[in-house]
Amino acid sequence: MFTDMVGYSALSQRDSGLALELLEEHRKLLRRIFPEFNGTEIKTIGDAFLVEFNSALEAAQCAIEIQRALAKRNADAPAPRQIELKIGVHIGDVIHREGDVYGDGVNIASRIEPLAGAGGICVSMDVERQIRNALETRFEKLAPMELKNISVPMDLFRIVLPWERKGEVRGQKSEVTKSAGLPKGKTALAVAIVLALIIAGWWWANLPRKNSAATVPEQTSPKNLSDKSIAVLPFENLSGDPANAYFADGIQEEILTRLAKIGDLKVISRTSTQKFKGAPANLREIANQLGVTNVLEGSVQKASDQVRISVQLINARSDSHLWAETYDRKLADVFQVETDLAQKIATSLEAKLTGREKKELSERGTANPEAYDACLHALALSNRQGVQDNEEMIKFARAATELDPNYAQAWFLVTLGESQKYFYPETTPAQLARARTAAETTMRLAADSTEGPAALGIFEYYCLRDYDKALGHLQTAQERAPNDANALLSVGLVKRRQGHVEESISVQEAAARLDPLNADIWTNIGRGYRGLRRFDEARTMFQRARAIAPDDLDIVAAEAESYAAQGDVQTAWKLMEPLEFNPPDRGFGEKVALLVLQRRFDQAEQMILKQTSSNNLPPLFAAIAHSVLGRVRAVKGDRAGAQPLFQQSETELKKLRTAGDNGSLLRAVLLSVEAQLGRAEEARELADSLLASARNDAWQFPFTEEEVARAYVTLGDFDHAIPLLEHILRSPGVEILTTAYLRMDPSWDPIRNDPRFQKLCQEPGR
Repeated sequence: MFTDMVGYSALSQRDSGLALELLEEHRKLLRRIFPEFNGTEIKTIGDAFLVEFNSALEAAQCAIEIQRALAKRNADAPAPRQIELKIGVHIGDVIHREGDVYGDGVNIASRIEPLAGAGGICVSMDVERQIRNALETRFEKLAPMELKNISVPMDLFRIVLPWERKGEVRGQKSEVTKSAGLPKGKTALAVAIVLALIIAGWWWANLPRKNSAATVPEQTSPKNLSDKSIAVLPFENLSGDPANAYFADGIQEEILTRLAKIGDLKVISRTSTQKFKGAPANLREIANQLGVTNVLEGSVQKASDQVRISVQLINARSDSHLWAETYDRKLADVFQVETDLAQKIATSLEAKLTGREKKELSERGTANPEAYDACLHALALSNRQGVQDNEEMIKFARAATELDPNYAQAWFLVTLGESQKYFYPETTPAQLARARTAAETTMRLAADSTEGPAALGIFEYYCLRDYDKALGHLQTAQERAPNDANALLSVGLVKRRQGHVEESISVQEAAARLDPLNADIWTNIGRGYRGLRRFDEARTMFQRARAIAPDDLDIVAAEAESYAAQGDVQTAWKLMEPLEFNPPDRGFGEKVALLVLQRRFDQAEQMILKQTSSNNLPPLFAAIAHSVLGRVRAVKGDRAGAQPLFQQSETELKKLRTAGDNGSLLRAVLLSVEAQLGRAEEARELADSLLASARNDAWQFPFTEEEVARAYVTLGDFDHAIPLLEHILRSPGVEILTTAYLRMDPSWDPIRNDPRFQKLCQEPGR
């Protein structure tokens, strides 16, 4: 057995003291384990061990125990202090001579160890044959390859370690989802919108709860699996440097993007396959969960401008290898590998290709290897959710366009990032211009491909809010990438903005068939049902999403809100009470809102003061926090304590507006503040502005009407508020107002004795 520390040489150059400390700790740990399995330490070579055992089984058991001990240790260690090993095991004669060892067995063990990957174990076929029935584990066959100074190609296997199967996919929180080209919102955006809702009307977008009755996604019956269906599992990074993980992720994304354009296939999206990163235990079971017959596994090894890509296509139903390939290429030639793989997969699965599909599969993005590498960096970031992730994606994508100004895919990623940045947090003319230029450039370069219309659709959705034009372009992109689940989800969400909620749900259900383990899709379907006030169906979808992403409080929040919307506040509070949130987490504002609904004003105020005083909030969120605290004091009757907070919030908001932020979020918060300060003229002007800007958004418009109605009630103008409330109660919309909220929310106390309002509170089924 050979062992080797990952990244030790690089660490020695950066921090020799830390490197020596970790080296010594690693030696002590391993030397405690070797004797437990009758291992004899032959020698150390720097950070490597060579160990001899009496049997292949003892060597494999020792290797597994080493990786288990390190995994447990690393779970509590910060990133700079992680210790990761690669281990190789081979069986053969070992010759001891003059204190050293020789023989092919030693040479082969040393050659296969680098192929194990960080935290992994690679064994030869001879070892696998002897231990496969003695270990309760699974072996992943690697593509056949020639080893340096070893004359015969070898069949190698990777031991699948049990704890590697615990990787979870983080649910994407999006209004529209990022993919081969289609829009995806950011978590921070959703946070900001929900906080604005809460400020203006104690709005409930989500309430976390734990649900023991949640059901896992339905599995497809093996009898119904199409032979032309495939999932591309996450590619393993064998580069030895964790910093190269982006490259493996980007290659997988590129292959999926090409396969998604083949209409005769069913291709599972990356969000679902990512759940099985680290090698799945049972390919047949995984394929069944994903609803496919075939699985592509692969690994990527990058060193300088040299790349090795090893893949194998497996029929998971019969557990048979259809083929395996290894490509050794320069970075500039990897595009051809992606094209070859897509075409080979299509041929193997007997998929018919149209002329357009053949053309798009063969398209070469760039001849500049540095531009390609930068674009892979951006692609790897494209499925992440934070504002900072978006900034990093823009940085890498723009670097690619500077290296190759005609690189359409890179320009598409620039469009995606800049458009989302305009949507939140930088709603300025300069940012709008950056997004527009990127979209128009992408269309100029790729009008006949997927990226061109997708870029325009993104820009029209996020920046212009022109949903009719956005739908046309996004549908064109989706038709050119029929297997892209995120494209379908995007089309469905635009339809929802147009007010076609039932149709939107149907399209999103089609997306779920291509991405069955994407919690975001199920959550959006649930929100569609919630918008129709079909609460039981909504909760079923939320429960399905929660089963996929049990730690995602936003999903549980959506389910809990459905109880609150029906007036079951006690259940909602029971779910919320044990959970802790910090601003600007969505759940923080929602927990405050629930306390207010129960008229527990002092507790709400204490919660706000405790959390906001110890957090360095961005300027907009600081203004929001002051407004929220003012609202709490106002509804409990402390107008003297509320007014300074509203004045402070007004000053902060107007300063941001002067600096160029005139977004709907800021204006909605400012509307509430101006109404509280009794500035009727300013409030009416803002109300008209908000209604005008949201009128073409059928999904959002009823919420805007609610915000305006609250402002009118605060000002005592009930005649303007009542018609708005009447319209809201007859409309679908984003977590729409219900009669239960009208009855419970203290914000409506000033109008509570109006007979027209009392009649609205009795509306059946609303």
